[in-house]
Amino acid sequence: MKWLLIGLLVLFLMSGGVLLAPSPVDSKAWEAPKPPPMTGVYAPNEYLRQAELLALGQVYGPEDTTVGADGALYAGTQDGKIIRVYPDGRVDTWLETGGRPLGMVMDGRGNLLVADSGKGLLSITPEGDITVLTREAAGTPFRFTDDLIVAPDGRIYFTDASSRFGQQDYLLDLLEMRPHGRLLRYNPKTRKTEVLLANLHFPNGVAVSPEGDYVLVNETWKYRILKHWIAGPKAGRTEVFADNLPGFPDNLAIDHAGRYWVAFPTLRNPRVDAMHAKPWLKNLVAKLPDSFKPKPQEYGLVVAFDATGKALVSLHDTTGSHLQEITSVNPHDGVLYFGSLHNDRIGKLSMQAIPGIGEHSE
Repeated sequence: MKWLLIGLLVLFLMSGGVLLAPSPVDSKAWEAPKPPPMTGVYAPNEYLRQAELLALGQVYGPEDTTVGADGALYAGTQDGKIIRVYPDGRVDTWLETGGRPLGMVMDGRGNLLVADSGKGLLSITPEGDITVLTREAAGTPFRFTDDLIVAPDGRIYFTDASSRFGQQDYLLDLLEMRPHGRLLRYNPKTRKTEVLLANLHFPNGVAVSPEGDYVLVNETWKYRILKHWIAGPKAGRTEVFADNLPGFPDNLAIDHAGRYWVAFPTLRNPRVDAMHAKPWLKNLVAKLPDSFKPKPQEYGLVVAFDATGKALVSLHDTTGSHLQEITSVNPHDGVLYFGSLHNDRIGKLSMQAIPGIGEHSE
């Protein structure tokens, strides 16, 4: 009984400390839309379970991937490494950025461009020399450089998911629900960085249309994809490309057939949606230890959209035992590669194996 009373006293004191301590967030109310039914195109299946697993147990958190001229698959890991997976299955560590490499893509000269959450926009030569291209825009430093893509004209479009919270504190950004993110453009010729869109709720993956007339950007916390026109009569206008998605959209990429592939680390969380209407509750939850904060459901999900924003097909792993927390899906030579923020593997799936897609794969 004595130890029980002591335990209750400690719990009471801890609870009081939590209630009195200042919150790390200043949450804003938001009414989340009712989630779409998981039927039709979104109906659960197990297509992702067919994926081959690369670098199994030899990599941690390969958030994004890209294929180099050497045929190797490049990926950035949670501990700041960029690893290479060769066609014969070999895995090696190429280099360390000193930060957390997230989105990556090859430019037209064989350099690897990397959105490093802590270091900014990087360019890495085939020899491994690292150059920081940009670390701020309009006087505001990047806190969460996230994803990037090279447009047909050579300019680089990329996102700073949050100017307030870094990669380790992304849940605080979700709870606060204030627009700290920006869509940016870097011009390699002038070395200038400009802000295309500000006040975004965790802008994440980016993709440019084949014609170079618009850019898509995932606004993760609002479950939607925006289309921002960068050329033509609509230049400067922003529209909603796809809305009320079934999960949190992360990276996206376009294949040779013009389909946009979107990775979803997890499905919508009803508790999170309900909390968004109560800022005081989110402020309180933000003060709790991480073990008490919302956790992503173990699930694998990828959705392909056509150029009009219509969902074409979804790929699932309903238990997340094979592939889960998918943060990137990259098409290359008729194959999809799946990255993950915390998993120990990279998925590889032939597009020929996807019903309704295989006969029209690149």
